[in-house]
Parts: sequence; C-alpha cells; structure tokens
Amino acid sequence: MPIILVVILLGIVEGITEFLPVSSTGHLILANALLGYDPETWKVFNVVIQLGAMMAVVVLYWRTFVAVIMGLVKREPGAFAFVRNVLIAFLPAAVLGLAIHKQIEAMLGSARIVSVALIVGGIAILIIEKTARRGDIASVSAIPWHKALLIGVFQCLAMIPGVSRSGATILGALTLGVERRTAAEFSFFLALPTMAGATALELFKNRHELGPIGLPMIGLGALVSFLVALVVIKAFLAIITKRGFGPFAWYRILVGGAALAWLTLG
Repeated sequence: MPIILVVILLGIVEGITEFLPVSSTGHLILANALLGYDPETWKVFNVVIQLGAMMAVVVLYWRTFVAVIMGLVKREPGAFAFVRNVLIAFLPAAVLGLAIHKQIEAMLGSARIVSVALIVGGIAILIIEKTARRGDIASVSAIPWHKALLIGVFQCLAMIPGVSRSGATILGALTLGVERRTAAEFSFFLALPTMAGATALELFKNRHELGPIGLPMIGLGALVSFLVALVVIKAFLAIITKRGFGPFAWYRILVGGAALAWLTLG
C-alpha cells in the first residue's frame, strides 16, 4: 500500500478514536500490525499526529477557552477553578509518565496487550455504567480539587496501550459523581496538556531524527486526524447523552476479541 494512503488511514483512525473511550493508541498499534508495518518505525508518527486531534478541541471549544482567559483576567473564581482542575488532573500522568517512560514504550509494540486491554476496558465500562450513581457535578469548574486529582490518577491507567486515556478519565469521573457530558468534556480539556506533553517528549527524544516517515507525512496525518475529530467529538457527545457509554463498551469487546483471535490464529 502506498505510504500516503497508510498515513491518511492512520490519521482517520486517530481522529475517530482519540476522544472516544476505545483507545486511539491501541487502534493505531492494531492498524500497524494488521498492515504489517514495524511499530518502531511508526512510533513517532502515532504520537505526534495526536496534535491534530488536540487542535479539534481548541477549535470546537474556543468560546470556553476565551471565557476562561477573560475570567482569569477578571479574577473570577470559576475560571481559576477550571484551570486548577485541568492542571491538577494532569500532574499524575506527567510524573508517572516521566518515571516509567521506558516501560511504557516497551508495551507500545504489543498488539496482544492492546487486545486484552480493549476487552477488559469494555467490561469495566459496562460495570460502571450499571453501578455508578447519577452524577450531580455539571461543570468542570465545579469539580472539587481532590476529585480532579483522583481523575488524573485514573488517567494513568491509559499508559497501558488499549486502556484509553479518555475512557479511563471519563469512567473515573463518573465514579466520582460527575455527570456524563461534563465527564466527557473534562477528558477533552485534560487531553490538551497530556497530549502536548507526550508529543513534546517524543519530539525532543527524536529531535535529530523523526524517523523514515518524515515531517510532511506527519503533518498530513495530523491534518486528517484534526478534520475527522471535528466531526467525531460532536457525534460522541450526542451518543452518550442519549445512550450512555454502552455502545463503546461492546465495540471494545468485539474488536479486542477479534484482534486476539487473529493474533492467536495468525
């Protein structure tokens, strides 16, 4: 398959899966395995194209970010609480990510780990959907700081490829009394420093060599992921408002099971 088609395909996969509780990294690893490409070759590409999906959040929620900036200028408590919660929730992943970065990288080439994590995560979503009480925290700024910190701890589970950063964050928020839409939006906002940090670390480590894929192809993949994520985020919020997270749980179980069977029999 021509390299440009692979880049576009992976950009689409990233844009669709980044903000859904299905694991974008896991899907990219499975896609590389399915296409027969060396995961080490595509490692930098898979991380950096997340910037495209990240920019989709900035574009869709620009009014929220402008309101927060203006609120900070006016010294409004709600704006400070918004920034505080995002930064506090980001800290656990930042600290743990730097501490065990090599161990995380070692797992990024394992499609089998991704398959098992998809199945386990899908079952976890179904259980939490059934057992978690209906949340009454309806805005990011209303989340108490200690709950924001615990949500950040949940996010650390996503260092296992296939767990899903958004899924871990959302489920953690649900168990702590945050209502569905707010839990999803908090995961979007928390993605910005998390993804920016992961991308900056990867670019710094590979600053002298971006790999055989090259910067133009990385840029194309990021652009594709940006355009796709614009559509997916809106659709995701509509689905969870009406049907909850159950459809994504069953999807994870089916894809994880199919991938595990393919890896075992292949």
